[in-house]
Amino acid sequence: MSRLPGLLLLLLAVATIGACTTAGAPILANPTAPLPSIAPPTPPPAPVADPQPIQLPRDDGPHDRLTEWWYYTGHLQAATGERFGFEYVIFRAERGSFPTTWASHLAITDETSDRFAYGQRLDVGPQVDRSPRGVTGELVGFDLSLSGIDPTDPSTFDRPAWTMAGIGGVDRLAAALAPDEAAAAGVPGGLALTLDLAATKPPALHDRDGWIDFGPAGGSYYYSRTAMDARGQVLVDGEMLDVTGTAWFDHQWGDFISVGGGGWDWFAVNLDDGTDLTLSLVREADGSYPLVYGTIVDADGTTRHLDRDAFSVEVTDRWTSPLTGADYPAGWSIQIPGEGLRIALAPTVAAQELDTRATTGVVYWEGSQEVRASRDGRELGGRAYVELTGYASAAE
Repeated sequence: MSRLPGLLLLLLAVATIGACTTAGAPILANPTAPLPSIAPPTPPPAPVADPQPIQLPRDDGPHDRLTEWWYYTGHLQAATGERFGFEYVIFRAERGSFPTTWASHLAITDETSDRFAYGQRLDVGPQVDRSPRGVTGELVGFDLSLSGIDPTDPSTFDRPAWTMAGIGGVDRLAAALAPDEAAAAGVPGGLALTLDLAATKPPALHDRDGWIDFGPAGGSYYYSRTAMDARGQVLVDGEMLDVTGTAWFDHQWGDFISVGGGGWDWFAVNLDDGTDLTLSLVREADGSYPLVYGTIVDADGTTRHLDRDAFSVEVTDRWTSPLTGADYPAGWSIQIPGEGLRIALAPTVAAQELDTRATTGVVYWEGSQEVRASRDGRELGGRAYVELTGYASAAE
């Protein structure tokens, strides 16, 4: 579901004041800096009549729309038994004649050591997009690279790029915090992720055709690759480990600015019987839920839409952040009677909160989950990720 509403407002502000912004520093708190050398403005997108059919791998690539993101979460295990969750995302925003603005977040949950660390980056301009094109000039995938370089700070010139690339469900992710970024994140020994991914199911188009109608707020194209094999390495504070596991990929784009004035809860669950499930609960500021829906992907890749009446979600526990004071749900009971499914979720690590006000203007919680489930009374295991936005609005 649509993520991080504050991102959209902040990225507009970044585009507006981009010539006076110091990369990698709090955007709205910067003193005026020397005018950096930035790329020329992005041409305004041509009007498009929505919805259009999603075509892959063309639509894996970037679109000339107001808002877009490529979003991975997943579950990894080392041969020595250590278990990790990860989140890696790149956001793209364009606002008229202002330069295209990009933000990225990397987070790793060390489930074995009860530890969570994350980093963030900001970049401006079309140089981030290196996406491949076919002989006709049409996009055939995506290839994105954020340097996070501050032209006024030579110490940032050697930062390794954060990259994300894929064509048709064969993807590669690579992100490593530079020493200054790692120190700021509380992991002086480093934080890095390198993964090769391969989809094992067809893409799932949400709301049947991949188009989510937000009403007056606009609309969004949205598909997921809910089951991807993962292999690579993680680095957590000096310890580099070979890992294997699974990943979930969301790609969303459209001409929308903000959806869900009160935030949302997003669930992505992979059950051991091969069933994949995502639920989105979007809140208004008054606590009502104008948009609630879900998608089930069967073991054979068949996709089915879930209306709001097809499932229920109840909060079973809560957690208060010692850093922001935000009060988050921290346990859930999900029931889908038509599927005979009961699912209980609990965070693997309580503190999986990200303060990304420096790049996207928001504080949110996103983390890996322990899963206990049953189908028609038969017990099932699984893996899950949950994202929670809007709960830290008072802290922001």
